[in-house]
Amino acid sequence: NETEVSHIITSRELLETRLKFILLEVPRLQHIIVVDNTPTKWPGYPRDISVHNMATVQELGTKPENGKHVCPMPSDIAVIMYTSGSTGVPKGVMISHSNIIAGITGMAERIPNLGENDTYIGYLPLAHVLELSAELVCVAHGCRIGYSSPQTLADQSTKIKKGSKGDTSVLQPTLMAAVPEIMDRIYKNVMTKVEEMSSAQRTLFTLAYNYKLEQLSQGRSTPLCDNLVFKKVRSLLGGKTRVLLSGGAPLSAATQRFMNVCFCCPVGQGYGLTETCGAGTISEMWDYSTGRVGGPLVCSEIKLKDWVEGGYHITDTPTPRGEILIGGPNVTMGYYKNEAKNQDFFVDENGQRWFCTGDVGEVHPDGCLKIIDRKKDLVKLQAGEYVSLGKVEAMLKNCPLIDNICAYANSDEMYVIGFVVPNQKHLLLLAEQYRIRGSWEELCDNAAMEEVVLQVITEAALSAQLERFEIPRKIRLSPDPWTPETGLVTEAFKLKRQQLKSKYQDDIERMYGGK
Repeated sequence: NETEVSHIITSRELLETRLKFILLEVPRLQHIIVVDNTPTKWPGYPRDISVHNMATVQELGTKPENGKHVCPMPSDIAVIMYTSGSTGVPKGVMISHSNIIAGITGMAERIPNLGENDTYIGYLPLAHVLELSAELVCVAHGCRIGYSSPQTLADQSTKIKKGSKGDTSVLQPTLMAAVPEIMDRIYKNVMTKVEEMSSAQRTLFTLAYNYKLEQLSQGRSTPLCDNLVFKKVRSLLGGKTRVLLSGGAPLSAATQRFMNVCFCCPVGQGYGLTETCGAGTISEMWDYSTGRVGGPLVCSEIKLKDWVEGGYHITDTPTPRGEILIGGPNVTMGYYKNEAKNQDFFVDENGQRWFCTGDVGEVHPDGCLKIIDRKKDLVKLQAGEYVSLGKVEAMLKNCPLIDNICAYANSDEMYVIGFVVPNQKHLLLLAEQYRIRGSWEELCDNAAMEEVVLQVITEAALSAQLERFEIPRKIRLSPDPWTPETGLVTEAFKLKRQQLKSKYQDDIERMYGGK
């Protein structure tokens, strides 16, 4: 309604389910285009809304009166894309045609030898700026695109029938973009299988892994290891992947090292936001360091600004630290119908437009940026210690027992708590080991089980070198996964903290002694 939409392109499934019940709440809607040859007569739908299938749209396009095409200006709005809403109410970002051209030009420059021999697999929603940008880069360079979904991506995916192949096995992509949640799942699945190997096989894998890690650090290739040990792991993504790009959230060092070694291709980390058309930085393909997102793209400039409250200053040593500002032609036009937020986040200085990201970074001597914090994720505990919730979550997600975790704290309390989606296989093994019985829901609601899981999490946190005050002191287990359909995570699997807080409000009060 905010954008006063007049046309919707959708599928028959969505039209018959979600859209059917909200049509009367979209007063400006005139046309619905269904992307198949479904009937155009829909009983029960408002008379002033026309439903078209693709055949009728193509027929309309052949008529002379519809042949006139008005070329857009570079400054015209191309897309109004809504932010994920992970930190509040989603905001509509106005992206111009020139923003898009600048953004995809910058991204393409960092990916070597893009061309018609490449195949990209698209499975993230196009409403996410990472996917939109990646696909436009591919279209601009003549790459093939095959479409998939998170549930059909690999042979082991949830909607792939036993004996059937996943989409990566069939398509064999050379290029792939992924959010860390997807890469973390791959890492955990492979490591679980490694644990199930015989002692000799496990030893061989570990030796090969450590050897290749050492060789990569010295800029050397390992063709023998790749063919003898890692070929089978590489085949999980089709066997032909030459570039993996991670974006949308920080990628843990352990997962990045694993993907570099086992998939025998560079794993680039990118940093950008909807407000910068997805562009900002991408690490060089030859850079095997972890935790860094590379230097600015040709379309972007990066500068830091003091964040005094958080204790970050551009005069810090050995590296300057502060809030990250991104400037350049890829910085978008602002928020749709939200002038107050525009004044808060967008700044014009000497003819340059800057976006204040709210992320905290440090710039290394070689010009690479490292994201070290997020202003909205930093909480000051009652005793004065600062806790980065995002950092705690990223460190603990590598624990095999954890499928997902949300750390929570507030300034009135002394300690951190956590909501955990446990890995079913590992939790059942743990329950058997400690002779805790019950259904899946009963196990997740069992206080003794919570204590056992908390012990495992504490050990993992100490191994990851978290400070004692950063480690969750109490947890709540969730029997149900957090998916975009639950409204607890975004389409890119970023946590929606406000929604999670609302869902677990009673547990928060209990864990902090309220009841």
